[in-house]
Amino acid sequence: MQLSRVLEGVPLVSALPAELQSAEVRGLAYDSRKVENGFLFFAFAGAKTDGAQFANAALQKGALAVVSDRPAPGGFAGPWLQVAHGRQALAMASKNFFNRPDEHLAITAVTGTNGKTTSTLLIDAMLRAAGKTTALIGTIEYHLAGQVLPAVNTTPESLDLFRMFSELEQMGGTHVTLEASSHALDLGRIFAMQFHTAAYTNFTRDHLDYHHTMEAYFAAKQLLFTPRSGPSPRFAVLNADDDAVRKVRTAPETQVFWYGIHQEPPVHEGRFNQVWVRAENIESDFSGLRFLVASGEHKFHIESALVGHINVYNILLACSAALTLGLTEEQIRKGLSALKSVPGRFERVEEGQPFMVVVDYAHTDDALRNVITAARAMKPKRVITLFGCGGDRDRSKRPLMGMAAAELSDYVVLTSDNPRSEDPLAIMNDAMVGLRRFDTPHHVEPDRERAIRAAIETAGPGDVVILAGKGHETYQVLRDGPIPFDDREVARRVLRSFGYQRNQKGTASPGRNA
Repeated sequence: MQLSRVLEGVPLVSALPAELQSAEVRGLAYDSRKVENGFLFFAFAGAKTDGAQFANAALQKGALAVVSDRPAPGGFAGPWLQVAHGRQALAMASKNFFNRPDEHLAITAVTGTNGKTTSTLLIDAMLRAAGKTTALIGTIEYHLAGQVLPAVNTTPESLDLFRMFSELEQMGGTHVTLEASSHALDLGRIFAMQFHTAAYTNFTRDHLDYHHTMEAYFAAKQLLFTPRSGPSPRFAVLNADDDAVRKVRTAPETQVFWYGIHQEPPVHEGRFNQVWVRAENIESDFSGLRFLVASGEHKFHIESALVGHINVYNILLACSAALTLGLTEEQIRKGLSALKSVPGRFERVEEGQPFMVVVDYAHTDDALRNVITAARAMKPKRVITLFGCGGDRDRSKRPLMGMAAAELSDYVVLTSDNPRSEDPLAIMNDAMVGLRRFDTPHHVEPDRERAIRAAIETAGPGDVVILAGKGHETYQVLRDGPIPFDDREVARRVLRSFGYQRNQKGTASPGRNA
């Protein structure tokens, strides 16, 4: 494709040189190691490195030109194309290079502080139950027409997204479901992308190490519904029970599906294209959820193996999104029944023990409250909560997490999460400020494996043990780098050491509490 076509719609600081306009572009890259002859190299500042320092390396590998939002550095002798915004330029160029695949696919994006992963997995399961060939892009992993790919970021760079969209289209795929993180929205990773449906789970405190204020965090989420470039989504799916989400602005042409349990949708004068999807007659226990999905006079019954009140909202969001995509009640039900669990989201660890052990990704105070509340709804004898706080992240949420754990739990084990470059004991001291505001019995153990053993050793029949913070992660990030660590595997090992195990028929064998 000619360079002038690739850069169509990209604001250039100076005109494209005549000798480059018809130059053939063979590919795009933002990593100099992936540059080949005839590629455009996009150099912008990342979290750890600045792409401009690799411009000469890209040129030596055959780059046609370097695209950046800054002037060329001294000593650079190759073609340098300065643009207004580096990542936005990459997004627009990627869209052009892959022949606008987003306009040929039905793309659903889900944003929000908590629940994105579960909601997107549910939507994708419903689409596959309807016989669609799909892509799923999120925190745990990426799926592309049945292939499973490792996830690098919750939302990849625009070039990777458009490449996956193009590959899906070539495979005969029709639908994409992705998690839209606030970082991706703010940085422009989904700039110029066309969405069929945009959904919003909830809005609570998180990522203030990046956004600094709640107002900036909310403004980043807003970009999914009123984008900087491109059309607004055809449909918006919004949580009517979340006070912040109720304030989201949508374009007049966007049809809004409100979902929830308690509050009716907000009234907007002159706005008639709204639908209310709600849950009625909710039944929740250790086996899962059962309730009626009601939209106007239309109602249908659903069942799910997912547990906890928070999953009522995730399921309602997925049902609403499925309705915007034209799926039937039967396809929705079939998709729900296919998804038995979500990795690291209230995921049970079963070794025949007479108490429940669950692993959850909850790493904010609101998420911690949700997961403990979900456990409480099952009416256990006690709730034992293990948690830690991440290093090199927003310090202000640490005492709030301590408060949430202590206020709602019967026993708390405070440990280390991913301390990164910080001292684990200093992080735990921050959390202790909130934990000590309550008289809840607690145990402090910085070694996470020993802490998991202490939490499980404390449990008795009828209790629920929550191992919070790391969820699906299979590593722990220390000062010197990541080490292998999976809460689920550690919990299984601890349970087996106490004599619990399942025999080959899947039934429990006695352990210390039998």
